Amino acid sequence: MNKIAIIARSEYLRRVKSKSFVVATVLAPVMLLLLVAVSVTVGVLTQDGGTKSVAILDRTERLGPALGERLSDGYAVSVADVPEDSLRARVQRGELDGYFVLPDGLLEGEGEATYYSEGSGGFSAQFRLEDAVGDVVRRARLEAAGAPQLVLDAVEERVGVRMVAITDEGDATDAGWLYAGLGYAMGFIIYIAMFVYGAMVMRGVIEEKTNRIIEVVASSARPFQLMMGKVLGIGAVGLTQFALWVVLALAGVVALGTVLAGFVDPAALAGADAVAQAEGLPFDPALLSLSNVPFDLIVYFLLFFLGGYLLYGSLFAAVGSAVEQESDAQSLQLPIMIPVILPAIFLPFIADNPDAPMSVALSLVPFFSPILMVVRAAATDVPFWQMGLALVLLALAFVGTIWVASRIYRVGILMYGKKATFRDLARWVRYA
Repeated sequence: MNKIAIIARSEYLRRVKSKSFVVATVLAPVMLLLLVAVSVTVGVLTQDGGTKSVAILDRTERLGPALGERLSDGYAVSVADVPEDSLRARVQRGELDGYFVLPDGLLEGEGEATYYSEGSGGFSAQFRLEDAVGDVVRRARLEAAGAPQLVLDAVEERVGVRMVAITDEGDATDAGWLYAGLGYAMGFIIYIAMFVYGAMVMRGVIEEKTNRIIEVVASSARPFQLMMGKVLGIGAVGLTQFALWVVLALAGVVALGTVLAGFVDPAALAGADAVAQAEGLPFDPALLSLSNVPFDLIVYFLLFFLGGYLLYGSLFAAVGSAVEQESDAQSLQLPIMIPVILPAIFLPFIADNPDAPMSVALSLVPFFSPILMVVRAAATDVPFWQMGLALVLLALAFVGTIWVASRIYRVGILMYGKKATFRDLARWVRYA
């Protein structure tokens, strides 16, 4: 058997048989669910900020009551007929959370409404106040122009838009935002995986170097074979964990469906769907089924996960070979961590505008494509040539990095007693 395959098999079996693998495989989904539950709970609790006390100094003598009614949910609004200095003093004493000043020329487009407080209360509060004032002023201007009630109701009526995707098989419900969220999650999983499994490779090399095991193994295999065997073996461990998590997720969905079937009336569920659609949900609830996830998206996810892992895993192995303890590796990891962190920062913008020229360009960069191209593949219909070009560039980048990493690894695994610097690494690459 090829020595790389023997080392990869040994690395794989040693890790999947360990207790830490079993514990991590079981606990990771539980921790993820707890993280989501905590995040949702915190989000719900922060929504309940209590009733805010707000006064309105209405110099238009028309808008105050309407604005108070518009803000009745979450705000205790009163129309004040006192000097502005008095309201300012009440805010400073904590008796009011804030107050509006509506200038007398507001309906004629002269001046603008102003809200005074000791803090706007966050983004959502600011947007809500702006929307409320805008709606009230718009209606008052229409009424002043003599618009009939039919027009006023038509202006305030919410109009939904049904999104339809044109496909080769015909029209279908466009759930782009739903798949963009899925792509965001996939990109984030690859981001976490490259850090976790890359660090696992680096830690394994450091451990073997510290125990001098590497010297024994190096006598029967070349350093390149050692490095590739370790990288491939740990990569297989990662794929095994992904497969087990998918099985656990499917089992959980089936179990949850079985439990719900015993308590929920199907007729009630059908009624709930009808109500949800009537309220204007922007997607068909049936799209949430796992069977609706495109198969090619799963294939792209696996290809870019493997490509990204091999690219960064070899670099982490090179860093591990250059140090004798993990704390010494922090400075050498920086050039590897930056190109991993950058696409994670770009994720929201790429998911929001997957077809923008900058999104296309960034998703073709080999060090970014394992994360960004998966997000684009989920959010939009990526042309095949872009997908192929990204994979080819990723493969070429892997060949280049494996050449550099193997030369560092060849010298680093037998180097003791000296803390390596970037200059040392460059010299090892040149002369190894």
